[in-house]
Amino acid sequence: MSTDKKSYKDKKVMSIGIISKITGLSERKIRYYEERKLIFPERTERGTRKYSFSDVEILMEIANQIEDGVQTYEIKKEMSKKQKTQTKDEINKMIRGQLNAHFHLRK
Repeated sequence: MSTDKKSYKDKKVMSIGIISKITGLSERKIRYYEERKLIFPERTERGTRKYSFSDVEILMEIANQIEDGVQTYEIKKEMSKKQKTQTKDEINKMIRGQLNAHFHLRK
């Protein structure tokens, strides 16, 4: 996806300090979630982590689940399932769009 076409929610522009203030999570905890492959910040040339509003939503979801007693490996497993489902849905949507365009169909 081109940076220009990304939703504002997906643009990685906030530092870990800002994310910590927004979420109430410590920087250490945010880095831990990254280590556990639950969150994926971008890195600048100097190695600074950059996060998006979508990342804030994910972090809050993770924090709520942890508070409810869910383990990080369970969260990761569930996130993986959601991602696979979303990928399948995106592929199906793309195929429908291509078929509609090819056969001049309307929704």
